[in-house]
Amino acid sequence: MAASAPIRLLSPSRSPWPPQDPSPRPGPPLHASPARHHHLRSVRCALSPPPPSLDLPLLPFQPAEVLIPFESKTLHLYEARYIALLEEALYKRKNSFVHFVLDPVVDSTTKASFAVRYGCLVHIESVQKLEIGALISIRGVCRVNISNLLDMEPYFRGTVSPMMDEPYEAIELGTRISKLKESMCNLHSLQMKLKVPEDEPLQTNIRASLLWSEKEIFEEYNESFIPGHPERLSFAAYQTVSGMSDEELLTLQNYKIQAMDSIDTLERLNNGIKFVEHNIGMIAARLTIQNI
Repeated sequence: MAASAPIRLLSPSRSPWPPQDPSPRPGPPLHASPARHHHLRSVRCALSPPPPSLDLPLLPFQPAEVLIPFESKTLHLYEARYIALLEEALYKRKNSFVHFVLDPVVDSTTKASFAVRYGCLVHIESVQKLEIGALISIRGVCRVNISNLLDMEPYFRGTVSPMMDEPYEAIELGTRISKLKESMCNLHSLQMKLKVPEDEPLQTNIRASLLWSEKEIFEEYNESFIPGHPERLSFAAYQTVSGMSDEELLTLQNYKIQAMDSIDTLERLNNGIKFVEHNIGMIAARLTIQNI
């Protein structure tokens, strides 16, 4: 039997991004023993205890489908292995699994392999049983490092640990936090004035993400996995707005990748303000045309 492509547990890196398809795709039939590679992004002193870890089901996606903390997504799961993953997540893992990207890599020997990138712990918000499979709504909770693959059949399972930003001064971030929250509220207000299809929710993605980032209690999770308020808020800005073009969705995807790569809260806050202000201008222009 020919050996299948190995999996590499690598740190995140940027790569080109095609248009996003929200449905999950099965990972390739991989049977080779996974490489074990630890990459701790948080800054810790030599005497600090090792980070906490969890063993969770892992759901792979293609590179265009990065999910960030506090972003929501709807998935249609119908393959038997993914229904089994869902059952484990619901009944044994407190409604949680890990959304990650399985990214093709070609090294100098031209041998194909796959890099595990952009792990995001997700919470299952709702499940709707269908005639074929189930429709589930998930929301990102925090970034995680996938440090070890435990199983690849019938679905991926692995050991994950929290990935946090570098330490920061709260005073330094205060003005940027206020600015980002103000901008996000302004964007939400503008979006509510747009004429949109009747089936669109009354609460915008930007508003829902902001509310989640402001939560103070995450009872389902070890507190070591939950970042502080500034880091949570710094992810909340990167959401879709009604009527985005393919080019604008590509821009959003690049912002999301940069946000997942960064361990600098202030940098992510500043980029979030820039992104939201751009969307405010875009929505304001559409409202002007709408009112003519």
